[in-house]
Amino acid sequence: MQAPGRGNGADFSGDKPWRFYHGTRVPGFPAHPHVGFETITAVMEGTIDHTDSLGNAGRYSAGDLQHMTAGRGIQHSEMFPLVKSDDANTLQLFQIWLNLPSKDKMVEPAFVMHWNEDVRRKDYGEGAQLTVWTGEYDGVRSLKPTPNSWAAKEENDVGVYLIKMKAGASFTLNPARGGKGTNRSLYFVEGESVVVDGQLLDRKAVLDVDASHEISLKNPSDAEIIVLVLQGKPIGEPVAQHGPFVMNTREEIQNCFSEYRRTQFGGWPWQGDDFVFPRAKGRFALIDGVEYTPK
Repeated sequence: MQAPGRGNGADFSGDKPWRFYHGTRVPGFPAHPHVGFETITAVMEGTIDHTDSLGNAGRYSAGDLQHMTAGRGIQHSEMFPLVKSDDANTLQLFQIWLNLPSKDKMVEPAFVMHWNEDVRRKDYGEGAQLTVWTGEYDGVRSLKPTPNSWAAKEENDVGVYLIKMKAGASFTLNPARGGKGTNRSLYFVEGESVVVDGQLLDRKAVLDVDASHEISLKNPSDAEIIVLVLQGKPIGEPVAQHGPFVMNTREEIQNCFSEYRRTQFGGWPWQGDDFVFPRAKGRFALIDGVEYTPK
């Protein structure tokens, strides 16, 4: 049944303030392939059920982080289970795509789960907090990403940071270790307004900044604001993308399609391409046949 004021389950029009996901019984993204890059998925609110063609799985929620390297090819499903029967099942997340250099595009797929309880954070002054999802900042180092990640090598200066600022709070973002050799972007994603180096920004925006300079941030409003920081040294190679396949040439993209048609990247060991776990099941990660849960 179509929800009031919503669409038909495949509405991704950019002129609407919301997006509807695929899925019929449960919203989400049923099984689909990825090749040649990585996903960093951070949950702010809600719950995600992960299953993949290697037999790995997991359920992760607010504050948890999943880092997955697709490499030579993997299918995975990301469903949003309706774990609450008496309230709205709100979901808020970031999924960041991180490219791989040509020498690593065909590595074996892998994923790791970082639980909210272990994710590294640091408080600054009155009301500012920085979370280090990937990389290192001000002596705070993230948990380890997957082994062949572009973020696993310090010299690549990859950083994924989340800055939360309460009303009236200030924060100064230090220069990146790589200086001008590092690309850095600030995403103003939540809140009424932010002052960046003395200039008021009162709409959601992306700012490409000079990573060799510090950046001052201030929250002039009465509500919390959120700024996402993405940074890293460029790989410096051509990029060819078609949907969830990211390679260096169009010929490589065609080869990926041929390989997917031939092997299905290992097939699909789960019952249905939109598999979800029982409502009562807690957070967990199943990796190489071993189940892990938060401590």
